[in-house]
Amino acid sequence: MARSFTLTLSCPNRTGIVRAVSAYLFEHGCDIGEYKQFDDAVRDRLFLRTQVTSGSDVDLDAMAAGFGSVAADFEMDFRFSPAEPVRTLVMVSKLGHCLNDLIFRWRAGSLGAEIVAVVSNHEDLRPMAEAAGLPFVHVPVTPESKPEAEARLLALIDEYAAELVVLARYMQVLSDQTCKALHGRAINIHHSFLPGFKGAKPYHQAYDRGVKLVGATAHYVTPDLDEGPIIEQEVIRIDHSFDPGALQTVGRDAEALALSRAVRWHCERRVLLNGHSTVVFR
Repeated sequence: MARSFTLTLSCPNRTGIVRAVSAYLFEHGCDIGEYKQFDDAVRDRLFLRTQVTSGSDVDLDAMAAGFGSVAADFEMDFRFSPAEPVRTLVMVSKLGHCLNDLIFRWRAGSLGAEIVAVVSNHEDLRPMAEAAGLPFVHVPVTPESKPEAEARLLALIDEYAAELVVLARYMQVLSDQTCKALHGRAINIHHSFLPGFKGAKPYHQAYDRGVKLVGATAHYVTPDLDEGPIIEQEVIRIDHSFDPGALQTVGRDAEALALSRAVRWHCERRVLLNGHSTVVFR
């Protein structure tokens, strides 16, 4: 049961959509607190996010079932979501800057997520997770054990009832099958030198080329490595005085900022998939 919730939807664009949605909400005693809409003229598709309050408790399953006839008329993909933190499982390896930032924002109440566990293929960040009172699960990965490790990961997602998975510098490539299983609910972060500086030591490569911008990209995980729908990007201007170490420091700041925004916007139901891209209602 909920008193506040969010309705998100997308459908082919045509007249009457907003009227139908507003009428349904009005008939069920709901008040619209925030409304945002985007008409994609290129794809001829409409995207909508509306934040709703009700004077009494609302059964969202019943609301969704009743909305089915409206959705069918307009060929809508839609979702009713309660206004509550999203249960989130964070995956890490050895670098802790993104995990540390997520924990800080979670504890401050500004992340929109409820971090429920930290999973890692290394033990390095156990102290950070456990100091925050979070369960830490070590799932080692080798080429031979990768299928078993990913099966364990999916089992942990179910065990902790996690709706979102965040790869906070998790340095393992997920299989196509796992990526498909996590479609639309797994977010990754990487430096934006890709694909210009692939392979080892990208910041050293960037330094050698005299880059003037350092960036990071947060995106949904897909089988296409680091090419999923982009949610957020952060860019920081630098100059010739930044050596590789300074570039890494700035890059990690950019990664933490881009990732935390992407997580918050996802948890606030502000991100809608639009083919290979996204619509983000900030």
